[in-house]
Amino acid sequence: MSKSVSNQGAPWQLKASCKSSKEIERYKEVGEKTTIGYTAGVYDMFHIGHLNVIKNAKARCDYLIVGVSTDEVVKKNKNKSPVIPYEERVAIVESIKYVDKVISQERYDIEGKIQTVIDNRIDVMFVGSDWEGTEKWKKIEEELAKVGTKVVYLPHTDGISSTILRDKLNK
Repeated sequence: MSKSVSNQGAPWQLKASCKSSKEIERYKEVGEKTTIGYTAGVYDMFHIGHLNVIKNAKARCDYLIVGVSTDEVVKKNKNKSPVIPYEERVAIVESIKYVDKVISQERYDIEGKIQTVIDNRIDVMFVGSDWEGTEKWKKIEEELAKVGTKVVYLPHTDGISSTILRDKLNK
């Protein structure tokens, strides 16, 4: 069994306690209840807020897939470059015991989210509560519901973010 990042050649070892993607697929085919969850982020300068979202997401699903934004998608959508290179951010996230699989997040748009959901048979998408009620996420919720995926908002950890850390380092 291996953990892999889409569009990347480097294999990542899957923890022995985690089900493989093939096992999850088999469970779904025979009707066993397995909830596949997904959350995504840049995970630059990994901090307790990142860990809280991942840990809380895993507590609400059987198999957690985490998308890590590529450097290119961060530059394009956030107009800044991550401090930590993509490959290192992937290595950090894949080493977390709550994470079953890591994939590349190569798009931020609704269509990209829908394609990720379909490709990975995701039942629940987890996102920080700071996005709840925004026009963007209301639309995403509507579109994901059409393909059978629910959006669950997890508590945001106040007082910490990669932007806050970056600002402190730049002082």
